[in-house]
Amino acid sequence: MHPREFVAFVAAVMAVNAFGVDLMLPALADIGHDLAISAANHRQWIITVYMVGFGAGQLVYGPLADRYGRRPVLIVTLAGFVAASILAASSASFGALLGARLLQGLMSASTRVLAVAIVRDGSSGRQMARTMSVAQMIFFLVPILAPSLGQLLLAFGPWRFIFYVLGAFAAFVLAWTLMRVPETLPPSRRVPISLTALRASYHLTLTNRYSIGYSVAASLTFGGIIAFVSLSQQIFVDEFGAGDRFTLLFALCACAMGAASFLNSRLVERLGTRLITQTALLILIALSIAHVAVIAAGWETLWSYVFFQALSMTCIGLCGANFGAMAMEPVGHIAGTASSVQGFISSIGAVIVGSAIGQSYAGTTTPLAIGYLCIGLAVLAIVWVVEGGQLFRARMS
Repeated sequence: MHPREFVAFVAAVMAVNAFGVDLMLPALADIGHDLAISAANHRQWIITVYMVGFGAGQLVYGPLADRYGRRPVLIVTLAGFVAASILAASSASFGALLGARLLQGLMSASTRVLAVAIVRDGSSGRQMARTMSVAQMIFFLVPILAPSLGQLLLAFGPWRFIFYVLGAFAAFVLAWTLMRVPETLPPSRRVPISLTALRASYHLTLTNRYSIGYSVAASLTFGGIIAFVSLSQQIFVDEFGAGDRFTLLFALCACAMGAASFLNSRLVERLGTRLITQTALLILIALSIAHVAVIAAGWETLWSYVFFQALSMTCIGLCGANFGAMAMEPVGHIAGTASSVQGFISSIGAVIVGSAIGQSYAGTTTPLAIGYLCIGLAVLAIVWVVEGGQLFRARMS
């Protein structure tokens, strides 16, 4: 594949998951009304359950991809995602919808594992971070466009139509895979599935301080994204009464992450992953303190929230691809299994963090601002421990 097509393909694979999260955000209120969901906060489970499946499924796909190759695993799971989307579209109850969403998450889990493993098969370190940043730059267009697309789809049909479109996009990526994508893992590097091999791979991934440390750091920052996505409809529509501008305001915040990924792709090979992420964390902490102060003073408005949220998402965007690359660096020879374990940690940790913040929502942005402050402080402490008490120094990459 041409390098540009390769990056576009990786972004499309990642976008299956992004669409799975963001496309139905404008429809949450309609889903709640149609399926008789009593409490507004319960609508968040449509996002949360999906992410639980997304996190849990990653433990399976890495060993499978290391044994059978990346391509067959991706083909089977994309087909499964299409089927799960059809089930979601035909759900007659909230429980049935949650079951279909869990299955969607389980299938889409492969996209995270395989996107990282496919890129790692041909690159590492700063080069891998740059490739992932470019892919994420394209990938972050999805949160910008998805709510608007979801709103547009609602003009042509009920909320169920959104799930049919989601399945159609996964089918498109499946066709792309079948026609254009080669296998990136040669037979000589394939690892038989055995308890001994898995135990050794899991042990290495979980005991290497760079691997586990930056995986946990990624989970916390990702949790901030989950909290924002889960709460966005309630904050913009219910708290600030900006339902007519929801898609635009959501896009402004998501665009900040896309801009951060673009900036990272241009700077990471020159400045290094550590300088960029550690600077971003310090800025995130300062922003969060200022945001908490604004809320406490009673000065919070729609535009102050958008301002702080967009800048916070910029800082998180500067951390995501870099944390992933740093976590993968010492375990590249077991990229599939390591990506599974790291993805499980980052996704399940993110669900816990995001749900804790989201379920604390009581009509103000205070839980989100305090949550971001706690995330920034916790991640900075983790980075300090991982780096042996020395910050702003290049080490492995």
